Parts: sequence; structure tokens; C-alpha cells
Amino acid sequence: MEYTVSASVFLAIIIVIRLNRRTESRRRTDEQFTVLTSIIFGILIAATPWGQGILHLVGTATEATH
Repeated sequence: MEYTVSASVFLAIIIVIRLNRRTESRRRTDEQFTVLTSIIFGILIAATPWGQGILHLVGTATEATH
């Protein structure tokens, strides 16, 4: 049996762990690292069907508000 871990799943786990920490003790580099991993996560899921579904949902919500 072979297990594979997707890079986007790995980044999602890192983001969730980092965002659950207290915000008072964060340094600027910690915040920059969290932003960078969030951007990379967004780029990775953009090409997946799940990411395209989110894009379509946000587009529909945007058109409904105008």
C-alpha cells in the first residue's frame, strides 16, 4: 500500500496550525511566512476542480451583489 501527500494538503495543514497560534506573540517574519504559504496554497488549488468551483462560487456571488 502506498500513501501520497499532496503539497496543497500539506500547506493547508501548516496554515491551520500557524493561524491557531496566539496573535500577540507573532513576529513580522512569522506573519510574512503565513502570508507566503497562503499565497502558495491559493496558487496550488487554483488549477484543481475544487479551486475552480470556489472561483465560480465567488464569481456568482460577486455578480449577484452588483
